[in-house]
Amino acid sequence: MNVKTWLCVLFLLFPSALRAQGYAGLGGSAEGFDIPQPGYQFEFPRDHGPHPSFRIEWWYLTANLTGEDGRDYGIQWTLFRSALKPFEAEGWQSPQLWMGHAAVTTPETHYFAERLSRGGIGQAGVTAAPFEAWIDEWYMRGPDPSAVTLSASGTEFGYDLTLNAQGPLVFHGDAGYSVKSGDGQASYYYSQPFYTVEGVLHLPEGDVAVTGQGWLDREWSSQPLASDQSGWDWFSLSFDDGDKLMAFRLRGGRGDFTAATWIAPDGTTTPLPDGSVSFTPLDTARVAERDVPVQWRVTLPDQDLDVEVSAITPGAWMGTRFEYWEGPVTVSGSHQGRGYLEMTGY
Repeated sequence: MNVKTWLCVLFLLFPSALRAQGYAGLGGSAEGFDIPQPGYQFEFPRDHGPHPSFRIEWWYLTANLTGEDGRDYGIQWTLFRSALKPFEAEGWQSPQLWMGHAAVTTPETHYFAERLSRGGIGQAGVTAAPFEAWIDEWYMRGPDPSAVTLSASGTEFGYDLTLNAQGPLVFHGDAGYSVKSGDGQASYYYSQPFYTVEGVLHLPEGDVAVTGQGWLDREWSSQPLASDQSGWDWFSLSFDDGDKLMAFRLRGGRGDFTAATWIAPDGTTTPLPDGSVSFTPLDTARVAERDVPVQWRVTLPDQDLDVEVSAITPGAWMGTRFEYWEGPVTVSGSHQGRGYLEMTGY
């Protein structure tokens, strides 16, 4: 799902404006901004770049990695854009705000860092061709998103990785028009879930060479949530047989809203509407003074899926200005594999 923490910048600058507008203000008014509509025709490389007439947008990459030491690791690299007004401008006149999150998860520890920037001054941004997304010295860049290098660092961690797509882009919902509520709020949403990854993690105990799989989510909207939706649970799962699943549950006062995409090894997608997939928390961990589900049962009868999804590191808490849980998971049951889980609103 990946409707994320870009709004913490606005929360810091304008906290009163974001109260009582749904989770993190994502159900707030989109007056003056463009609204996603069915039938949008994606165009590349244009749509790899920013869409300043929409209020919110992100470039969100996670990867499940195995070290030369045989241990499992996870990384996150995210750039968020949020707009105070629906246009772009040069210098300090730009109404675009940028935020970056980066993390490395080991079996014992979760490291994270955060960067903030104002648009228009060159400190952060995205170009479509050649592709580059950056904030300060963090970057994801290449001729296009099918082949990129990725770098980020914090006080105790860093990574330098190379990613190459082995399959096509996939589009969620109705050809990339992804509905998020019974009221019809929606986003434009596509992914590149077929990356192979190799490179180096820089950790306090030394460098570790790693290989694995990566998943990039691209999403933009102006009002993606209903005002009563309090948080979400988002899963990106890669199974050993080559199939993949993107699935999310949005928790609301009028009940949960779910959606999913089943992705075949060749990139063929099957969209799954509200109610097709079920999520049952099995166990919680005490994290950041709150109880967070870190083990789940996920069932999808249409694909004979009945799996247990378990966090590798229960304490994978993003203690950023706007807090959430994000970390790598293992999958067992009817399908074996691994993936990533994000949870907000706990």
